[in-house]
Amino acid sequence: MPAETDSSPLFTLYPIRATSLQRYLPVTFLEKLMRVPSVCPETNSSNRPPVPQFVNPKKRFGQDAHPLTHPAPRAVDCTANPGRSPPRPPSLAIPLNSRPPPSMAAMLEFRTPGFNPYAVKYSPYYDSRIAVASAANFGIVGNGRLYSLALTAQGVQVEKSFDTNDSLYDLAWSEINENQLIVACGDGSLKLYDLGVDEFPVMNFHEHKRETFSVCWNPVTKDTFVSSSWDGTVKIFFPPPEQWSPTRNFSIKTLPIGNCTYSTSFCPSNPALISAVSSDSHLRLFDLRTPSSAKYHLVASIPVHAPPPGMGGVGVGSGATPSELLTHDWNKYNDTVVATAGVDRVIRTFDIRSPNGGPLALMQGHEYAVRKVAWSPHASDVLISASYDMTVRLWNDGGGSAAHGPAAGARVGRQMGIMNRHTEFVTGVDWCLFGVGGWVASVGWDERVLLWDANMLMGHR
Repeated sequence: MPAETDSSPLFTLYPIRATSLQRYLPVTFLEKLMRVPSVCPETNSSNRPPVPQFVNPKKRFGQDAHPLTHPAPRAVDCTANPGRSPPRPPSLAIPLNSRPPPSMAAMLEFRTPGFNPYAVKYSPYYDSRIAVASAANFGIVGNGRLYSLALTAQGVQVEKSFDTNDSLYDLAWSEINENQLIVACGDGSLKLYDLGVDEFPVMNFHEHKRETFSVCWNPVTKDTFVSSSWDGTVKIFFPPPEQWSPTRNFSIKTLPIGNCTYSTSFCPSNPALISAVSSDSHLRLFDLRTPSSAKYHLVASIPVHAPPPGMGGVGVGSGATPSELLTHDWNKYNDTVVATAGVDRVIRTFDIRSPNGGPLALMQGHEYAVRKVAWSPHASDVLISASYDMTVRLWNDGGGSAAHGPAAGARVGRQMGIMNRHTEFVTGVDWCLFGVGGWVASVGWDERVLLWDANMLMGHR
């Protein structure tokens, strides 16, 4: 592909990634990106953070954790028994109905110097283990680093880290091995790492022709994962359980999208149903149970920005200008509802049983593109979003209101709170599956991982 007209070495070496970012980044920040070094940092042991002694990851998050400040004081719960030691963070110790006004006093922080995080995921096995995928130089050029973090009495500590030759954009924990996780790389590969193995991945899958931007492990069959790429394809790695082999490092099926595909996911209750969103403003659904001759298993293609039938009006909910979709997620309690978001800053929910019925709900408030949405695993009507406006926002989609119908139009979701402690683009957010329900991890290009209690944003919900 010919280089851009800009004479900068960044555009000369990597015109594809730079122009892709130009679509939705503010000009002032692009000027900032132009000043980053175009030479990849060396991958050597001096760049790696010190690895502390192994900490038992089964230790419950919140029992010994304290906020990280400089110096890091221990969080104090004024309502607790003075003799209790150690105290729990205030967000866990104070009942929700007696909590003071929203505060981030119990926020935990971890820094990734030299690397800008792109994705964060809580372990599905331990509430004290978190993984972060990051990239040097904002993911435009340079190396990547995978962090496995442990929550300890001393704060957030590096349990293990792996360096890669290219940027890391996404990750997923294995559903069959508590120590394994897979990452999506900028060179088009997927790498499977084991926390018990030093330095190198235990498997490498390299089939995508451009950047692999999303990866998801099947939560039902647990031996399946799917990836999407800027090359316009979704690839499924689906070896039968009885034939699984660590040497079987090739996909068994490719689903053509035809456009840059930013996000793909499995339905949380149906292992044969796969979703994907792409730059052409469509949410696509594939059912692997259908014949492959039938449009490559495609069963629905939802134009996210199209108006519902019989409603020719204009506006965000009906007939907005199509723009790139960057993220989507399935509702964990209603497996027919999917939330989408992207460059136009609006979060929409859809019922896949009515692909032409328009959005169920609209949530507006972000000032720049929405990079990540995630439904709560603890409530059916709560979701969280991360955006390039440097905020994380908590939403209620209005699921408890009257039933949706074309005549009534889309519901208007309610913004429940804003977390604005990040100082650069927020690129990833995830919910903890355990505990009282509400702990969230967020990452951004400010080289920070923040862990905090979303219940403090909900108020007296």
